[in-house]
Amino acid sequence: MNLLEKIDSPADVRALPYHQLTPLAHELRAYLLDSVSKTGGHLSSNLGTVELTVALHYVFNTPEDRIVWDVGHQTYSHKILTGRRNRMHTLRQLDGISGFPKRDESEYDTFGTAHSSTSISAALGMAQAAKIKGESRHAIAVIGDGSMTAGMAFEALNNAGVQDDINLLVILNDNDMSISPPVGALNRYLARLMSGQFYAAAKNVGKSVLPGPVLELAKRLEEHAKGMVVPATMFEEFGFNYIGPIDGHDLDSLIPTLQNIKQLKGPQFLHVVTKKGQGYKLAEAEPVLYHGTGKFNPAEGIKPATAPAKMTYTEVFGNWLCDMAAFDNKLVGITPAMREGSGMVRFEQEYPDRYFDVGIAEQHAVTFGAGLACEGMKPVVAIYSTFLQRGYDQLVHDVALQNLDVTFALDRAGLVGADGATHAGNYDLAYLRCIPNMVIMAASDENECRQMLTTGYRYPGPAAIRYPRGAGIGAAMQQELTTIPMGKGEIKRQGASIAILAFGSMVAPSVTAGASLGATVANMRFVKPLDVELVKQLAASHDYLVTVEEGAIMGGAGAAVAEALAAEGIVKPLLMIGLPDKFIDHGDPVKLLSSVGLDAAGITASIKQRFGNAGNAGGDEPRLVVNNG
Repeated sequence: MNLLEKIDSPADVRALPYHQLTPLAHELRAYLLDSVSKTGGHLSSNLGTVELTVALHYVFNTPEDRIVWDVGHQTYSHKILTGRRNRMHTLRQLDGISGFPKRDESEYDTFGTAHSSTSISAALGMAQAAKIKGESRHAIAVIGDGSMTAGMAFEALNNAGVQDDINLLVILNDNDMSISPPVGALNRYLARLMSGQFYAAAKNVGKSVLPGPVLELAKRLEEHAKGMVVPATMFEEFGFNYIGPIDGHDLDSLIPTLQNIKQLKGPQFLHVVTKKGQGYKLAEAEPVLYHGTGKFNPAEGIKPATAPAKMTYTEVFGNWLCDMAAFDNKLVGITPAMREGSGMVRFEQEYPDRYFDVGIAEQHAVTFGAGLACEGMKPVVAIYSTFLQRGYDQLVHDVALQNLDVTFALDRAGLVGADGATHAGNYDLAYLRCIPNMVIMAASDENECRQMLTTGYRYPGPAAIRYPRGAGIGAAMQQELTTIPMGKGEIKRQGASIAILAFGSMVAPSVTAGASLGATVANMRFVKPLDVELVKQLAASHDYLVTVEEGAIMGGAGAAVAEALAAEGIVKPLLMIGLPDKFIDHGDPVKLLSSVGLDAAGITASIKQRFGNAGNAGGDEPRLVVNNG
């Protein structure tokens, strides 16, 4: 690590003799493997961008020149070279550095990213700003082939290609891999990189054996055919100057090419080919397994996971999907490029004709489901809560407005731990609740999740079932495909004076808090339609009401209860406990919940602070209190 220890900024990289850049890349790759194996994190993608990162910081004058990393889970080398090497041991931990670019973490993180396909738009904005301000600097977007399948990337290309006097470089990092294997016609198009060898060979043969008129015809046919398979044609039609493909692990190719591009004006497009997991054979062989890792021994690799004592909610969904598909041949499963993350591997294997991975295209996933529903199919869209945000207009306009029968399985609802604010599903209750025709359920345990999925599936309209990341509470599972009564909650614990109305993942800690307080605890189950009769019953038989949810308080489940009370003319002291009006950083999930008062101790403390140990609040205290952390 002799070279890497001397690198505290990209200026130190630029000061190195050229011949030391390859040894630096080798040290950087070794450091990455050692560091990530100790903290966990994204590995395959980072091993694949080592040389590209070195080359970019060597050629361009960062941070004056702006680099925008799409998704950003491949930026560990970037973080190490930009002064954060000594903080890598805190990666994705509470109060540590983020696993993604973050503007308030470093001036070299020019744009915060974690969702895909935003880089070209952001870099174009930066390039246009430089032009307006008369500044001579470059904006570089580094985007993967998986991210390039999203419509937003093409919207940006379409806009950028007509602006021929900006310093914009788009680098397509083509590793033939997103998180799940990439899909679709575009990916097949980009994958035909070797086609150029065929045309080059045919051209040489033609020159030697064909007579003049036939050779001219062959040339025309060649250009026509080449335009159908070589990526250059497509990007040049957008107005970019296309260069490549080149080897993204060969600094002797990367650096001279980038230096030449730096002298060019107008939108440039560089196509580099890399390999996920490069330099670590185990990750090269299984890039999906090593995409996001926990701690492991690099010499041994990731060991097969032992079966957890408790089933994860993702597994509950995956099993339910297969069981329901066996029962109903109209079921169709849809995922926007999250086959593994959403638990759909088994479904794809057993029902390949009814499995659709649409790529990183959340808007399309929702409307594709709407089209299927129009024809009598039963689409289930498996999507993370944070990614459904990207298909919100389609949810409103294409599904709910037409009251179409589409079921949404919302994984990763609530806080998600190490991935932080960009991936947290904190807002689905608020953004779904205001949409007419929507049914919204929040699962409190694994078996209830299965029942809710069945209930939502059999409801003849749009329904969303939210469930958290990770394992459940260890509830016994029923194999039958049973439903629960629509819009009805249940009493989990009978108490006096205080009634806690808990939603989803907050039911278990609320029961614990209720036991210490002598409070009644209700599992509300439905956020919409809310069980208004149960709310009225609890208000009539208790002095104080408390709502608890793992979601944003503003517009969330507690707000639904407050609105119901107001509509009924019921005035009761009401405490709403949930996620505060701020973005919550990355860290251990248990610690994060504790930090915002959403564990049993925090719920108990908030209730005692508001209503006192005996539940006797003073008459002058406000009727409505929000605990926002």
